[in-house]
Amino acid sequence: MALTINNNLMAANAARNLSNSYSALSTSVRRLSSGLRVGQASDDAAGLAIRELMRADIASLNQGVRNANDAISLIQTADGALGVIDEKLIRMKELAEQAATGTYNSDQRLMIESEYQAMASEITRIANATDFNGVYLLNGNLSSSTHDGTELVSKGKLKVHFGTANDSAEDYYYIQIGNSTASALGVGNEADSTMEAYTVSTQARAQRALVGLNSAIISKDKIRAALGAMQNRLENTVSNLQIQAENLQAAESRISDVDVATEMTEFVRNQVLTQAAVAMLSQANSLPQMALQLIG
Repeated sequence: MALTINNNLMAANAARNLSNSYSALSTSVRRLSSGLRVGQASDDAAGLAIRELMRADIASLNQGVRNANDAISLIQTADGALGVIDEKLIRMKELAEQAATGTYNSDQRLMIESEYQAMASEITRIANATDFNGVYLLNGNLSSSTHDGTELVSKGKLKVHFGTANDSAEDYYYIQIGNSTASALGVGNEADSTMEAYTVSTQARAQRALVGLNSAIISKDKIRAALGAMQNRLENTVSNLQIQAENLQAAESRISDVDVATEMTEFVRNQVLTQAAVAMLSQANSLPQMALQLIG
């Protein structure tokens, strides 16, 4: 290679190598400081696209877990209220049994009847007052077999959405809760007068009420059993969603997170190359001065 003044090819070569080494060193520093192997699209375009889809699914699954847990809380609220209604129905059965015997006079029967109707009114009050976040649970609002979510407020049975898409087989299901008011259960004077548990004001009606109250208790138990089964299903759904989110997080980590040991090796390599390039560039820049010695 000729000794020239106008063009220092050795310095240009050293400068190019320095630029490459310094750029690689900068990338290593960025990856080590951020913890991400893929910090921008140029790092891995395909990997970035896959990672972002995974991140969206992970966020959706985590929200789905919260949705399912909210539904569990809703069911527990309904079940707690039904437990209180259960106590009222048991007391009404006890009063009906008391009124079914012939050892009470008319005044005493009226007292029994008064408490019996008060229990029925309390059942209706509980059913109408029980709500979760403004959604009334036991007054019949969720008893429909259909669902309409086209309006601002959904109608019919409650739709619990927990999946990442909108597939009925995978992403959501419904909670249907029967009407638990006294009239729906057929007890008390708010029910139809032909219902067996309408009143215990007479011995004959009290005897009929025993049968009607059994039916009411069975109806209430069916509602509670359905809620219990749905709660168990939701708990299993939460567990499954958490496993899915965990596995997706692991997959996303393998794509986007940096291997610190490997990247630290690259960092040291690029650091040595950068230092060597700086030293060689300094030497190359001084080579044209040798031509001056020849001229001089």
